[in-house]
Amino acid sequence: MKKIKGFIAAAFMGVSFFGLASCGEEENQLYIYNWTYYTPDEVLRDFEKEFNCKVKVDYYASNEEMYAKLRAGAKGYDIVVPSQDYCSIMIEQGMFQPLDQSKMTNKGHINPKCFEMAAYDSGMNYCVPYYLGMAGISVNKTKAPKDYERSWNIFSDKNFAGHATMMDDMREVMGDALATLGYNVNSIDDAELAKAKDHILKNWKPNLVKFDAEGFGKSFASGDFWLCQGYAEVVFGEVPEDKWDETIDFFIPEEGGPSYMDSMCILKDSKHAALANEFVNYIHRPEVYAKFLDAFHFPCFVNPDAEAFITTKPMYKAEMMNNGVLKEDIGNNLDKYNNLWQEIRFEE
Repeated sequence: MKKIKGFIAAAFMGVSFFGLASCGEEENQLYIYNWTYYTPDEVLRDFEKEFNCKVKVDYYASNEEMYAKLRAGAKGYDIVVPSQDYCSIMIEQGMFQPLDQSKMTNKGHINPKCFEMAAYDSGMNYCVPYYLGMAGISVNKTKAPKDYERSWNIFSDKNFAGHATMMDDMREVMGDALATLGYNVNSIDDAELAKAKDHILKNWKPNLVKFDAEGFGKSFASGDFWLCQGYAEVVFGEVPEDKWDETIDFFIPEEGGPSYMDSMCILKDSKHAALANEFVNYIHRPEVYAKFLDAFHFPCFVNPDAEAFITTKPMYKAEMMNNGVLKEDIGNNLDKYNNLWQEIRFEE
């Protein structure tokens, strides 16, 4: 989960922040460690009323921050929401306790594709999918030439030269190049990675202004960037909602690319595991999950039954993510990506 911009932040300002020192052991308290602005306040307050409890939330901005804090000995949290690679690592290191399957009555609402993708925990023993997302392509329809190609190779189009950007994220950019070439986004094959690097340098980079992980949303909204690779919420969050339809064409190419899945997990030393299991299950009531989707204008992939309850228009269609491949933890092979990425970023 990446940073969410201002257009949704107001919906979450009522959520409680707490320091680790205030984590008590009251039975009617639940302590969640989650991504910034990732659970609507309305959902938390409704849960409190139904289960006669208090929910307190502490936030992190990256998997690395969350993991480092827990490994350093932070205590008191019940639920954490890591992405797939960290789910895999934390399961292996014994950081989670098994879910109470008798409480998972809403499991049937979860898209079976999520279980297929989550090979690290396909039986949902430790992790319940919360949200599946992908980076895609945003085209400024008021600036773009007509009849552009709806694939990753749109970045080869000279008509966008000087007005295009891709993320400063090696797994995303190289993953898209690998997908374009017909390879797995988690490839560690030296020859395939070399071809992906060459494809980026020869075909995409010449048209780019820069690699930009976050600021591209503002530049898109101002009209400086006409073509951006990145998460939809970064662009939609900078463009007024009444201008979305006329300004933004967001799509995820059919060739797919890297995706991420954030999941709810109960920490091994949770003091309120019974309540934590109730919360994990509660989120997947379709009418509850719809409130989460509405707050972000997210597509309905993880819990398809929630679609009947959503009241806002999603930023893009859920089926666009059908060909996504979860980014896996590739261990020491990450050095290969780091080295190639430095060549991509700094080669003239």
